[in-house]
Amino acid sequence: MEQGIRFTNVSKVYSKGNNRVVVHQDLNLAIEKGEFIALMGPSGSGKTTLLHMMGGLDKPTSGEVMVAGKLVSASSEAELTRWRARHVGFVFQTNHLLPVLSAFDNVELPLTLTKLTKARRKSQVETALSLVEMSQRADHFPKELSGGQEQRVAIARAIVTDPDVLLCDEPTGNLDRKTADAILSLLRVLNQEFGKTIVMVTHDGKAAEYASRVINLESFTETASDGEAV
Repeated sequence: MEQGIRFTNVSKVYSKGNNRVVVHQDLNLAIEKGEFIALMGPSGSGKTTLLHMMGGLDKPTSGEVMVAGKLVSASSEAELTRWRARHVGFVFQTNHLLPVLSAFDNVELPLTLTKLTKARRKSQVETALSLVEMSQRADHFPKELSGGQEQRVAIARAIVTDPDVLLCDEPTGNLDRKTADAILSLLRVLNQEFGKTIVMVTHDGKAAEYASRVINLESFTETASDGEAV
């Protein structure tokens, strides 16, 4: 479990003026290393907040968050920056590719923060692009790519450092069904063949079918991919 994800008695409260908004209260959650989890629930149920706490982008008001052996909830920002660079990849609904950079250069960006040689960076970028079947588009700029191709490049950027965990926030929200299924199939390959732990926020029941387990935050119930309660 040390390399998985564990929330222990986690509460998250935001203050808005004189009001306190309780997003999560005394939440306990365990995700094993190598699972593919779909987080579901209505808007306001705290899905993205949960994802951000997993990635160290936000901290709980109280309780502990342990991810891939790191006590994220008690780490400094400097520690979290170094840890994220090695252990966590992010994929968002908006791909955040830089329009002035080629696909290759966009994927290489996370590696520029490391001490890897130029040759080693090149090798890792080529491997990541190959895994998402975008090698032939390495020199293309985002405006020259389709929405699905852009998301593949974004996934390549997320996995180029070989992270333990992929955190995906509505990764297919802007895509048509056929393209979305292709991206979800790619995520499943990364999970099943490469052992990546994947946590995906989604409103899409079809997308959730690709996961091995569904967690519904509205009632905090869990179901297996066949729809049976677990």
